[in-house]
Amino acid sequence: MTSAQDKILVIKLGALGDFIQALGPMAAIRKHHPNAHITILTTKPFENFAKDCGYFNEIWLDDRPRITNVISWIALRTKLNSAKFNRVYDLQNNDRTGFYYKLFSPKPEWSGIAKGASHRNANPDRSVGHAFDGHAETLAIAGIKEIKPDPLLWMVEDTSHFALNQPYILLVPGCAPERPEKRWPSDKYGRLANMLVKRGFQPVLIGTKAEADATQIIVHACPEALDLTGQTSLKHIVTLARHSAGAIGNDTGPMHLIGATGTPCLVLFSGHSNPVKHAPKGGRVSVLQEDDLKDLKSEDVLNAFEPCVEPTKGNENLH
Repeated sequence: MTSAQDKILVIKLGALGDFIQALGPMAAIRKHHPNAHITILTTKPFENFAKDCGYFNEIWLDDRPRITNVISWIALRTKLNSAKFNRVYDLQNNDRTGFYYKLFSPKPEWSGIAKGASHRNANPDRSVGHAFDGHAETLAIAGIKEIKPDPLLWMVEDTSHFALNQPYILLVPGCAPERPEKRWPSDKYGRLANMLVKRGFQPVLIGTKAEADATQIIVHACPEALDLTGQTSLKHIVTLARHSAGAIGNDTGPMHLIGATGTPCLVLFSGHSNPVKHAPKGGRVSVLQEDDLKDLKSEDVLNAFEPCVEPTKGNENLH
């Protein structure tokens, strides 16, 4: 355990799903160092997460300078060393943060995979499984155990202005535009939405404005669906998930948020992704994988989703 004078740095830069997976380890770090001044080094997209979760005293934003930007590297080295951190928890664990380790002089205690680290995880199989499990393994070496996924109870937003009808099921039909193979076809989401309506559920569509092409196809096929495309913040998504009957979506960042809340969710994976490594963490997350998602039928998705939802939440019609 630490004293009030101890200064801790946590490094986590990565993508939305990766950041969500790291929140449980971050909570465990705070619990292990209750009196320490803990700083997180992250990137601009995750600044609000870092503020709202309550695990950090200070937030630093990393602009990830190019290797040729000598002035920025010197400034970063000066900032890191001036802070006089006692210990660093590297939850990014890539070549960039390995180089950050080299910038320190003298070296603080370091939890991660960097060569020379005081609490190094040198297991070559560390990254074979899920990132969350890799974090748990690494933090155990530093004496931090009993790490659980963060249920995101600190993420709350008013959703009363949305035209929600209980019970409703969230549909997340988008994904990164550069990964079209991860999208289940929108026309099949439309057929699924109609099947849910017939069973007494309101389909609620979640997506960014860039995914409006997908959600518009679904709304055209199922006018009863509530289209919230471009209207939801990440806090809205979490709050909607917490009060939903369940969620069905592609392998994309918002499903990590939804899965963490504990709501029943089914995540659709193509053969281009490994659910062992990349599925959301949560107590009621299920996966359905098809090598080519175009071959996955709407009936197959509904049949896979049915066992996930308990009738006790008012979802008897699904069974």
